[in-house]
Amino acid sequence: MDRIKRLSYEVLVDHKSKFGEDFANNKKALDQISIIRSKGLKNEIAGYITKFIKKEIREEKFKQSRIESSRIEEQRNEENQVATPETVTEATPETVTEATPETVTEATPETVTEATPETVTEATPEEEKAE
Repeated sequence: MDRIKRLSYEVLVDHKSKFGEDFANNKKALDQISIIRSKGLKNEIAGYITKFIKKEIREEKFKQSRIESSRIEEQRNEENQVATPETVTEATPETVTEATPETVTEATPETVTEATPETVTEATPEEEKAE
């Protein structure tokens, strides 16, 4: 970590409340807190502190906007769920009828139709042997 960052963090640990987003005010606050003889060093530290504070404020605003947008999204989802409640129905299996020798008929080209799940019937093992 370079010297400017280290010195800025040392000052911010104890006196963060005295600094803000304005460079000139931060220079004045730095003068009150410490004795820095070099004008250039004082300006660099005050500049870094200003940049650091602005970055923190910007990140805090971004976090707040994300929190607010997630709250709005949750409210919309809740409103949609209340407006259109989803009904859960239990799926019942289709009724399957077993073929008995009396109900089995031979297929002729005229009677062949496409099988649908509702029309499919299972043959009993005895019928399968008969075929």
